[in-house]
Amino acid sequence: MSHTASSAEPFVPVVTSLLGTDLYKFTMLQPMLHSMPANQAEYRFVCRNVPAYPLSEMRDEVERQIEHLCSLRFTEDELQYLGALRYMKSDFIDYLRIFQLQRRYITVSAEGDALGIVAKGPQIHVMLFEIFVLAIVNEIHFRRLATPAALDEGRRRLQQKIALLREFGAQGAKRAHPFEFFDFGVRRRFSAAWQDEVVATFAREVPEFFKGTSNVQLAKQHGLVPIGTMAHEYLQTFQATGVQLKGFQKAALETWVQEYRGDLGVALTDVVGMDAFLGDFDLYFAKLFDGLRHDSGDPVAWGEKALAHYARLKVNAHTKRLVFSDGLDLRAALSLYGHFADRIQTGFGIGTHLTNDMGIRPLNIVMKLVSCNGQPVAKLSDSPGKTICDDETFLAYLRQVFRISA
Repeated sequence: MSHTASSAEPFVPVVTSLLGTDLYKFTMLQPMLHSMPANQAEYRFVCRNVPAYPLSEMRDEVERQIEHLCSLRFTEDELQYLGALRYMKSDFIDYLRIFQLQRRYITVSAEGDALGIVAKGPQIHVMLFEIFVLAIVNEIHFRRLATPAALDEGRRRLQQKIALLREFGAQGAKRAHPFEFFDFGVRRRFSAAWQDEVVATFAREVPEFFKGTSNVQLAKQHGLVPIGTMAHEYLQTFQATGVQLKGFQKAALETWVQEYRGDLGVALTDVVGMDAFLGDFDLYFAKLFDGLRHDSGDPVAWGEKALAHYARLKVNAHTKRLVFSDGLDLRAALSLYGHFADRIQTGFGIGTHLTNDMGIRPLNIVMKLVSCNGQPVAKLSDSPGKTICDDETFLAYLRQVFRISA
């Protein structure tokens, strides 16, 4: 049986609002607009696992969805919501008022069984494609695999998660800091409707633990806190903006501090590994940032390094927060909470295991920044499979600068 969609099928848009993306897309775009509006960048789509059928079969439908995406504009109601977030500047809202994704900057191709998607152009323009493209690919993929049984299984697993949280709450063990988790599942979700159902269910059933979502549209809709600060692309950009390579992390953190002046204070640590990050995260930054986000490597070892670093700097760890966001499920989050909650505040951003736990194997897809201003950029992850760079020479140079063994 062919999985190719028939052109006679009615068009159902995956993306219905430009707010339907992760908050950090906006919080990264604002300092980039202010500090480096002329950057040129390239983002490339990659599927890291073997899908249920060749993704190249989805090419035409992905094209149709991107055409629709490029017709969307922010509404005044949406801009009012964003403008009410105290860290959003009025000139940035004015920029979004005239903003529209441009079809000319993105290409979709079929390369054998693989789907090729490249967004290339002004960075303050093309960076917003990423989450939308991932949501589109996911939803089209799972529309073909969806059955009533999959939805039933998703709801059964959702109820199990709620039961687990209630049981945890009933144990009532008092720790120094509360357990809090957030939905980080836009990019890997089963569908937009399913993410909406999951978020609404957690908000209704376990509001004492569920504290927000990265999906700005759903945060607005359900009266939740939109969650997010920065992603790898923000720090990677500074590898190609004229600062000395060894100073790129400090430059990125300093630009963030100047932009937000105390707001949005969670820094991402794994662009060149935790050790290299902590080498740059001195007392100045440790005092200015509220905490750190984990996204690769052993989470316990990472958290212990963070605590030891705060102790060395004589910073009271109880005033700081560790946010964990690497492939978590609720049991892993509760286990990490048990390990750290008496020493530091914690938070847990859970993606796939909240929004795509249906008994069907999820796609492992990303759309990453690969070059900026004609130069390669890289992520030297603490998890080897997550290292991203096409340029071996640049990777070797980066390792040399930060004294990281291959």
